[in-house]
This record gives sequence, structure tokens and C-alpha cells, in this order.
Amino acid sequence: MSIWQRLGEFASKISTAVRSGASSVVSSVRTTFGGDPELRRKVAFSVAMIALSAKMAKADGVVTQDEIRAFHEIFSAPDHELRNVARLYDLAQADTAGFEAYAAQAARLCGSGESNCVVLEDILDGLFHIAKADGVLHEREHRFLHRIAEIFEIGEDHYRTIVARHLDLGEADPYVVLGVSRGKSFAEIRSAYRKLVAENHPDRLIGRGMPEEFVAIATRRLSAINAAFELIERELKPA
Repeated sequence: MSIWQRLGEFASKISTAVRSGASSVVSSVRTTFGGDPELRRKVAFSVAMIALSAKMAKADGVVTQDEIRAFHEIFSAPDHELRNVARLYDLAQADTAGFEAYAAQAARLCGSGESNCVVLEDILDGLFHIAKADGVLHEREHRFLHRIAEIFEIGEDHYRTIVARHLDLGEADPYVVLGVSRGKSFAEIRSAYRKLVAENHPDRLIGRGMPEEFVAIATRRLSAINAAFELIERELKPA
């Protein structure tokens, strides 16, 4: 059974509870999939992405066609399964719980410890991809994403690295994208770059719970990392 069919079943089970205010979309994952940890991780990631995307759209007040297109780039479900994604999206928008409650629930669903931070960064990357789709990160969207990062306990320096990955490299500092200082040698920067590439390979993301259908997030992250390193390499690599 595909992840999209699982989401459809999940939406059917929780619809009444969410609309009555008895539960939220994200918090319902634990009780519904408590007996299958691996499936719960995949569903939790998917549900958190869908629900927080819905909350971001509600907070921003305007959903552009570019943002809808970016949403579907991440949620590349077959046409006949899109209704399941749409049902969860609509449930999250209708839920009276605020986005901060949803973010806190997402953080708890994803586990605890250092590896947890990486999964939450995956979610934040997906939200950035949608928010910037119309060519600009609006102030309201930036405040929303910054607050999500705070709830996810992503430090300020790391948050700036994430932001830089989503800027045009004509604007972004490639050193910030890689999370290295300008005082480092080329060998040290190359070592940091290789570590980032290994950590962010799509197979690694799938291994920590991201469904295979969401590899677009990993692909775009790697693209930004590679582009930043290429700029630094041209600047620093010995002749």
C-alpha cells in the first residue's frame, strides 16, 4: 500500500475528531500508527509537511499558483491519490489549533536526540521550498518559518544556513550555505562539503524516515550545497 493510500485511510479515521476539536491532524499519528514505528515515521513526516504547509498558507493569507505548483513538486502523488493529500490539507486548515501547536506536536512525533533535528530540518526545507516559490520570501512567511525553527530547536546559526540554501546564490553567501567560516583553508572547506553531501544524500533521508516520494527535498538541498562549493572552489582552489 502506498504512503498516499495510508494518508487517505488516516484522514478518514481522524476527520470527525479533528473537526470536533478533540484532536489535531499531527497528534493523531501517534495513536493511529503506534504499533508500527517505521510506518509511523513516514506518515509523521508526510503529515507534518502537509499540515504545516496548510498552516503556513493560512498564516500568509494568500496562496499563489507558484506555491501550489511547489507543493505538488514535493507531494508528487499520482493524480488519483491527490485527494488524500487534499483531505489532510483541508483538515489542518480547518483545525482551530495554531501552527505553533502543530510544530510542537511535529517535533514530538519525530522522536528525540540529535537525529531528530535532521528530520525536522527536512520538514523546514520543504516549507521553505513552498514559501519561496513565488520568487520572494515574504516577511510574514519568514516570521512563520523562523518561529517553526525555534520550536524545532534549530539554532540561529543553523537557521541562517538553511535560509541561505534557499536564496539565489547571487544573494546568498556560499560560506553560510556550507556553514563554514571564510578563515578556513580550502582543504577544510572541502572536507566540510563532502560531509554535507554524505549526510544529505537522498538515501540517508529515506533511511531516517522520509518517504521516497519526497526525495525532491533532498535533491534541491544537494543542488544548493554543490553550487555553493563550486563558487568557493573557483575562488580558493590552488592553481
